Amino acid sequence: MTSTFIGELPAGWKSVPLKHLTSFLSRGTPPVYVDEAPIRAISQAANQECGIVWERTRFHKCHGAPELLKGHLVPNDIIINSTGTGTLGRVGYFSGAPDGVPCIADSHLTIVRLIPESLVPRFGFYWLKSEPFQEFMLSTMTAGSTNQIELSRERLGDSPTPVPPLEEQRRIAAFLDAETSRIDALISTQQRLEVKLLERREAGVAALISGMDHHDRKPSQLPWLTDLPADWQVVRLGLIARMGSGHTPNRSREDWWENPTIPWITTGEVKQVRDDRREVITETREKISELGLGNSAAELHPAGTVVLCRTASAGYSAVMGADMATSQDFVTWTCGPRLDPFYLLWCLRAMRQDLLGRLAMGSTHKTIYVPDLQMLRIPLPSLDEQRSIVARIRSQNSKIDRLIDAVRRQSELLAERRRALITAAVTGEFDVSTASGRGIED
Repeated sequence: MTSTFIGELPAGWKSVPLKHLTSFLSRGTPPVYVDEAPIRAISQAANQECGIVWERTRFHKCHGAPELLKGHLVPNDIIINSTGTGTLGRVGYFSGAPDGVPCIADSHLTIVRLIPESLVPRFGFYWLKSEPFQEFMLSTMTAGSTNQIELSRERLGDSPTPVPPLEEQRRIAAFLDAETSRIDALISTQQRLEVKLLERREAGVAALISGMDHHDRKPSQLPWLTDLPADWQVVRLGLIARMGSGHTPNRSREDWWENPTIPWITTGEVKQVRDDRREVITETREKISELGLGNSAAELHPAGTVVLCRTASAGYSAVMGADMATSQDFVTWTCGPRLDPFYLLWCLRAMRQDLLGRLAMGSTHKTIYVPDLQMLRIPLPSLDEQRSIVARIRSQNSKIDRLIDAVRRQSELLAERRRALITAAVTGEFDVSTASGRGIED
């Protein structure tokens, strides 16, 4: 038995520093991005858990031979995300670009090129993805400030690596290829089901807001200017709600932000409300003082006001659960007696994709401009029917959300099983020649 930080290794296995098993261990090349070039650059964003996402790769400006670049990739290279909280440590396997274009890893990726006669690349790939190595890496091999942690190449090279006999490495790699592919297929099925449920949720909301029963056909268009019940109206929102826009007071006036008491909404908090499936925002991370509010163009909006993000998280919306102020990233609507704020909220949420498609400007950072929102029109049934529609939306969403939660839990269990299977195989906890992988647990 050989002892490493993961415990005892089986007889015949060795523990060897990773640098002694590699022919190349280095960061990639800083890319110069262009629209078209003969070389693809793979970034951390393209190196995902599901594999390399080729749609996220970009081209690198280079007129020389690709193989002369430090970050040039060859088949069977392993790439590791090497900077950033939440992304550091993600491991990918390069088998070649689908279009045959030469590729480089950018400077935020570390390339691990194994010596096949010492460590089978697929076995090494699974070892680097295993929980013991990932935990070891995150606890001992990072350097840099809190906001920009980095993977240390020296510590990576010195990290102990289990080395079984070559034939056993091949068996383990083949076993994991087969078993993880099977689990990945199940996870993909769960993810497709989640997408379908989310689509069904959105379609149900749109149908109810359009005056259809949720079993009826999907509305033909948004924002519902046709096919409405005969007793409904289509009304310009400004006629039934008072529209306002946010304002951010000067932050250099420290006295305005001292001893704050008034909640101050940020776009991230509104997006979080949507992602958490809630309707009401009641807490904020920031607050402003009454002095700052009274000496600026900022306005205190009453509880029940509907807010819509115009810039960051454009299109997301919520209802204020308390009196709050907003930044210039928002527009607000204070509803009149003919409009229920939660009905308006679901109109806006059902229109989100349509709003972004028709009104949001900008290729990178979408912005919805106030004059466009001033012309917004919504379907308007009676107030009692609005409240009935909101209740039905909540009821049907609750049922679908329970199904979505069950699907997500199943995906999480499958992912946990995958991780446990990899760890057990690469650390020698079981003999893959006699194992099916179906009894592996955390």
